[in-house]
Amino acid sequence: MDMLPIRRAILSVTDKAGLVEFARFLSDAGVELVSTGGTRKKLAEAGLPVISVSEVTGFPEIMGGRVKTLHPHIHAGILADKDNPGHLETLENLGLAPFDLICVNLYNFAQAKARGLDLRAAVEEIDIGGPTMLRASAKNFHSILVVPGVQHYPRVMKELAAHDMQAPLALRKDLAVETFAATSSYDAMIAGYLGSMSA
Repeated sequence: MDMLPIRRAILSVTDKAGLVEFARFLSDAGVELVSTGGTRKKLAEAGLPVISVSEVTGFPEIMGGRVKTLHPHIHAGILADKDNPGHLETLENLGLAPFDLICVNLYNFAQAKARGLDLRAAVEEIDIGGPTMLRASAKNFHSILVVPGVQHYPRVMKELAAHDMQAPLALRKDLAVETFAATSSYDAMIAGYLGSMSA
């Protein structure tokens, strides 16, 4: 589809700069907000209506937060091709709702590295759910808008405001490219760090 209406979003960010303003922009336009952990807490404290990922999945965050968004109720909603009637039928049959926007920025592994953590502590700073959501969304840019960093908020708000809360395909493709570049750089940084450390 060329123009994607934005009605439901996941926000899960480490860098919370500009988060409340961006989320308020979405919420004021009628977008349902779904969120995790500290992101959800910040949005709720700002008075924004927000649903926890656990409410969507029916499953609590476990293993110290290692497993929270890795769930079919999340990823089916991210990966559904909205131009594929079979995908939409599957969502309907399973009682799942699609997502239209995914806003994720990753655990700051560079900062963890700079703190000189030991290997065991450092690996806890490696984001798993975030890159998984980003890559899934970027793959499915024909059906979802991925926002991989704070620097993209102004453009996203400007374009959505100009198009009655619909995301043009060109915007979705551009941000998919930015997303794959970001996840590639993130993985390269981790690979370099692990390669330099003794087990």
